[in-house]
Amino acid sequence: MIQIYTGDGKGKTTAAVGLALRALGAGKRVAFFQFMKAWVSHEIALLQKCGALINREWDGTFVNDKPISKQIRMVRRQYGNALKILEKGFDVVVLDEIIVTLHWGLLREEDIAKLMQKAPKEMELILTGRGATPRLIELADLVTHMDKVKHYFDKGVQARVGIEY
Repeated sequence: MIQIYTGDGKGKTTAAVGLALRALGAGKRVAFFQFMKAWVSHEIALLQKCGALINREWDGTFVNDKPISKQIRMVRRQYGNALKILEKGFDVVVLDEIIVTLHWGLLREEDIAKLMQKAPKEMELILTGRGATPRLIELADLVTHMDKVKHYFDKGVQARVGIEY
């Protein structure tokens, strides 16, 4: 199945991590790819300790108005790695924040659609990020839209160790 976690609310990556941990607990092979994450989180460290293959290409820089060539190269390299992993017999593959790459023009909708179409039927493929397009939603088997009703970030509370990362 192909799952998408999208929307402006908190919890997209957390939902994907929970699914990955559940799969690892069941003895499944898990690969977790992060696109455009600005910092290393403790949940990713735990996934790695539990046996997941972790792949991060992003160097922690933020995209301002327009991506720089180094950021484009990082996302393209990560995309190539994701295409290759589809052929390696993993049970679960998470492409965290891949959908956000569309907003910045780092990947095209057809690039992500290609990954979704190439995923073996026996693989669970999870994509996260704000801004899932109607086409990507149509290609998915499950779509969860996380809506922000209220968030303490709006009051100036910064991300907290062990809670947000």
